[in-house]
Amino acid sequence: MSTEEKVASHYTHGSLETAILQTLLADGKDIDNLRIRDLAGVDEFHLGRHAATVELARDLDLAAGLRLADIGSGLGGPARHFADAYGCTVSGIDLTEEFVRVANSLTVRCGLADQVSFQQGSALALPFESGSFDRATLIHVGMNIEDKARLFAEIRRILKPGSRFGLYEIMQMREGMLPYPMPWAMEPETSFVCSPDVYRHLLEEAGFAVEQEQDRSAMAIRLVHEARARAAAGEARDQGFRTLMGPRAGERSSNVNMSVEGGLLAPIEMIAIAV
Repeated sequence: MSTEEKVASHYTHGSLETAILQTLLADGKDIDNLRIRDLAGVDEFHLGRHAATVELARDLDLAAGLRLADIGSGLGGPARHFADAYGCTVSGIDLTEEFVRVANSLTVRCGLADQVSFQQGSALALPFESGSFDRATLIHVGMNIEDKARLFAEIRRILKPGSRFGLYEIMQMREGMLPYPMPWAMEPETSFVCSPDVYRHLLEEAGFAVEQEQDRSAMAIRLVHEARARAAAGEARDQGFRTLMGPRAGERSSNVNMSVEGGLLAPIEMIAIAV
């Protein structure tokens, strides 16, 4: 089995859409006429969740009519936000067939199918024409991709000169062994976490100029502390997100949160310009 097949298998649930819809119904949602905020607990599988997506979107200088490629689009939460809040046309791509199927279904239920679509494919061989996009995003994806040089070269290929590429990735900030399992990998075999220095170098080699960089650790830690406080007060846990995380969800979440709080890992946002 190739690394990509192992990664896709890691994220495959088997009955994810049914589980999500059952959770939404239990919360009293109209699953045939969903609003984006109805999905807040499940469709943004990254540190900082929707708050981080909002910050990234602002830094990307989005506007109506722009074409945006969301690489590793997951269940489509960020893509739907970009389209709904800014009027972009978004094309998402993800390795995991089930994620693509669920992302398209949820998008239809939110009434955004005319602006947002998803397809299965590899970030290392993007099924898009060269120079066909104004923006691109990569949100918590690079941890599963070893050949980041090829990844960034492919993203540069599909972008027009002067376009913005926003990435929001978990990066390693100091030496140390990562505690597994993590949300993106149960063991080191499919985990390829790198430092910000490596990202900057590879982006420049691919034809990007890094314009800005933000460490979003404080945001991620604050949200974790708020969730812990709600749990301590007896409020219900976020079952949608735990459904998405799958086996050993609590341990996986705890490991990444502990690593961020300890300074071993950090969620880093970078905005790069295609030169």
